[in-house]
Amino acid sequence: MEPPGTAGAPGAAGRPWDEAKAFYDNLTPKKKPKSPKPENAITIAVSSRALFRMEEEQKIYNEQGVEAYVKYQLDHENEPFLPGAAFPFVKALEAVNMQLRELYPDSEELFDIVLMTNNHAQVGVRLINSINHYDLFIERFCMTGGNSPIGYLKAYHTNLYLSSDAEKVSGAIEEGIAAATIFSPSKDLEVSEKQLRVAFDGDAVLFSDESEQIGPLKGFLEALGKLQKKFYSKGLRMECPIRTYLVTARSAASSGARALKTLRSWGLETDEALFLAGAPKGPLLKKIRPHIFFDDQMFHVEGAKEMGTVAAHVPYGVAQKHRRPLQEKQPQNSK
Repeated sequence: MEPPGTAGAPGAAGRPWDEAKAFYDNLTPKKKPKSPKPENAITIAVSSRALFRMEEEQKIYNEQGVEAYVKYQLDHENEPFLPGAAFPFVKALEAVNMQLRELYPDSEELFDIVLMTNNHAQVGVRLINSINHYDLFIERFCMTGGNSPIGYLKAYHTNLYLSSDAEKVSGAIEEGIAAATIFSPSKDLEVSEKQLRVAFDGDAVLFSDESEQIGPLKGFLEALGKLQKKFYSKGLRMECPIRTYLVTARSAASSGARALKTLRSWGLETDEALFLAGAPKGPLLKKIRPHIFFDDQMFHVEGAKEMGTVAAHVPYGVAQKHRRPLQEKQPQNSK
């Protein structure tokens, strides 16, 4: 006897196939959107140690050498890395892309994340497995096998480079590429999963202290402003998933108008401007909870870290030339 409602029901004969197809579809990877052409995208290059936590692996490299390091990675290639300092920022970029694709299905003005690492290709399997584990949309890789990846940044049309290696960051800035050394916070704070929040200082990050020279993040901020306007033009200013914050130790009376007008001339309508007149930035950043905060002074970076903010140091300006410490050379696989 057939179950009620199945005998003669339209499409009943096809149900076993439909169920089998649904089961198979759940096993196969979901189709991902097409990557934008590099010349049309806002390309964010991220190092492997910025995206993932690799302290244990780095310790093995430093103490036992490259062969032991590669063997460890191969032995653990099915174990995903834990998320690193840049991970929430990358997830927020992807959230913005999702909304842009809904509003502009044919547009390639999107964020494009590139994994930029001087790891050997043998380590690539674990990196790819980790990216797939967290369902990150990262299609472009650059694994340079021990050589510095800096020479490849322009070829990838990089708008911003984030690394945990200060030496590589300085090299990128010398090549005219916006870059910052990213640091993990001392404690974890929840950040928005739907809105990208970018905070930045005004000194050196935007405006150099040398003859009013424009700072290195200008191009990246211009790109942010361009994407913001795509939401504004759809009447979604208040719902825009990109929010920007100017957080400066200067006073509004002395620098406020100039800073805001300069940003406006670049096409970036800053959402919030906080002029602290010497007060510490950490408590306000804890309130904002940005995915990343850019500053040229390590004092402010350290203060942000202590309050749970992912901070990025931009080594730029006259003061950096005189204060830059002699740094121990980073291991070649550190990216």
